[in-house]
Amino acid sequence: MSQSDATTRPTSSPTNVIKVAVIGRDGRMGLEAVKAVEAAAGLRLVGAYGSEDDLGELGGADVAVELTVPAASPGNVAHCVQRGVHVVVGTTGWDDVRLDALREQVAGAPPATSGAGVGVLVAPNFAIGALLMMSFAARAAPFFESVEIIEMHHPAKVDAPSGTAARTAAMIAGSRSAAGAAPSPDATTDDPGGARGARVSGIPVHSVRLRGLTAHQQVLLGNTGELLTIRHDSFERASFMPGVIAAVRAVADHPGVTVGLEHYLGIA
Repeated sequence: MSQSDATTRPTSSPTNVIKVAVIGRDGRMGLEAVKAVEAAAGLRLVGAYGSEDDLGELGGADVAVELTVPAASPGNVAHCVQRGVHVVVGTTGWDDVRLDALREQVAGAPPATSGAGVGVLVAPNFAIGALLMMSFAARAAPFFESVEIIEMHHPAKVDAPSGTAARTAAMIAGSRSAAGAAPSPDATTDDPGGARGARVSGIPVHSVRLRGLTAHQQVLLGNTGELLTIRHDSFERASFMPGVIAAVRAVADHPGVTVGLEHYLGIA
């Protein structure tokens, strides 16, 4: 599909309006993001792009919201950064190697239209409740001997573990390390089928893919005689949109690469 086939809008708007492009308009998150941007005060949708569209100049956008798939996301984000467009990234798969490459790209990027440096937010989750769940789990983790994560999503999700689970594991591992907590006890020596899950930052993570689910996670923390469960459930993708809009409004004020919307909201 050519650039002319992409959904675009006129770019003229008041100077206090943020012009926004959505990349990934045909996905479930992308569809919700298009509706949310169109409904939000102070934002103007200037482009909505599918997977085969030429992004071109992104309709003159100030901020792009990137909601595609892990294989396409780095190229899409680089395209935006090279044009001085701030980016809010909701696609998962951004490991340390990809993030390091992105930091180099941002450091060498032209300034944004405001004259400041380009800002990129990589957000494993946009739901405010999920951000609080992650923060609470990280705070609680040093006080418990054992901790594991169970993340549950719809069967169309292409990656496992989820970005939220990986981010939660990293936050938990960091807080436990800072507190000098010992590794969780586990006497397992025979697990040829991987029933104990994956180790992410040293934390066991279990992924469920089940029809009827949307996005759900629970963190289990255990001591002798007690269990603390911290759980968050997103039943529809509209739950992510307040976070997406907050990110769009704030990303220009945070030059460089930020991982986690919690840093914009004062939750971290």
